Amino acid sequence: EVQLVESGGGLVQAGESLRLSCAASGFTFDDYVIGWFRQAPGKEPEGVSCIGSSDGSTHYADSVKGRFTISSDNAKNAVYLQMNSLKPEDTAVYYCAAVLNSSWYFCRDGRYDGMDYWGKGTQVTVSS
Repeated sequence: EVQLVESGGGLVQAGESLRLSCAASGFTFDDYVIGWFRQAPGKEPEGVSCIGSSDGSTHYADSVKGRFTISSDNAKNAVYLQMNSLKPEDTAVYYCAAVLNSSWYFCRDGRYDGMDYWGKGTQVTVSS
């Protein structure tokens, strides 16, 4: 079955770094754009970053631009999110999600309702 499994979350202090991993299986990896979304308590899911495995294109939300870096390893069907200079407002459950390449704009626009597959999330907590 389709699986997206996140790992790497944890509790860190402001200014520190975390690296999240998303392991994908059950679908053709390079046919999909993989994105990271996050959801803070009481808020709608927010698009964070996207990567097209087929062409390496990336997108970042303004709130994380310059601090976060998304990357992929197609041989491992994995996507990573390097998060540097973390802020308390980055605190959220971070989800890995996938959408067909042809609908990549859903990820670009942070349209969580358009994503096809979701992981269960990993908690990131940033203390001040």
